[in-house]
Amino acid sequence: MDSNRTALPFREFSHRISLVFMLTLAAALLLLGRAETYVFDQARQVVTDLAAPLLEIASRPVAAARRVIERTDEYAYVFDENERLRAENARLLAWKEMALNLEAKVARYEALLNVQIDPSINYVSGRAVTDAGGPFVDTVLVNVGREQGTRSGQAVVDTDGLVGRIVSTGPKASRVLLLTDLNSRIPVVIEPAHYKAVLAGDNTDWPRLEYLTNVSAISPGDRVVTSGDGGLIPPGLPVGLVIQTSDGNLRVQTFSDRGRLDFVRVLQYEFPSQVERQEPPDVLKGPPISSGADAAPTSAGATSGGTE
Repeated sequence: MDSNRTALPFREFSHRISLVFMLTLAAALLLLGRAETYVFDQARQVVTDLAAPLLEIASRPVAAARRVIERTDEYAYVFDENERLRAENARLLAWKEMALNLEAKVARYEALLNVQIDPSINYVSGRAVTDAGGPFVDTVLVNVGREQGTRSGQAVVDTDGLVGRIVSTGPKASRVLLLTDLNSRIPVVIEPAHYKAVLAGDNTDWPRLEYLTNVSAISPGDRVVTSGDGGLIPPGLPVGLVIQTSDGNLRVQTFSDRGRLDFVRVLQYEFPSQVERQEPPDVLKGPPISSGADAAPTSAGATSGGTE
């Protein structure tokens, strides 16, 4: 007898019995749940109490993984924020450098404007740079030229006083002859004695005073300003102070310093040399002069009267 044929009906019977049992159990539980609700609530609570520690233990790896993901996101955000702050810091440093340069430039311009000059004198501002070229020893170049109205002979001042005068001009630049150059000659006045002299450079730091009529009236510390003689340089520009060297000669320590030259002003000064023609007063003109046509009949009438 085949054993497989014997086991097959038994297996089918057991499956049917299991299905009937499970359906009966489900129906019984359903009816019991509706009839005795508190029993299932208690059972559910017992199961929940038993499962809570297990669920807590199982949730720890999940929470740790969640924290790791959050930290990773935070690190990525911090990295991006750090890169953004670095770029912003670089931009701010560039702006800071620009602001410091502008602040220094504005300070130099404000100091330049503090030099007292006749308001009627026009001027142009420029930047001076040292230049060793040309036939002169002490000269600088300034970035204003004929296009801005500069011409040879005009005075140049900085924040301290007179620097020199223009000796040559180009379309956009000019050469300034400093007071210390051998070829520099500036008419000056020594205050308070008000003696006139000529400030002559000799390629040293202290120009000398020439053509000074009364040396004994001058003492170290006297102030030297421009006299305005010649009509090229306006009067009253500060030049320097009188000093006495070891050999007893009087020289001038200029207010301007070549090592500190930066922004300068070129003064467009014009001496008022144009004078309108004026007629002399009537009292100086004398009696009116008669014309020849009027004088001839008078003479003839006088002769005729005399003949009669």
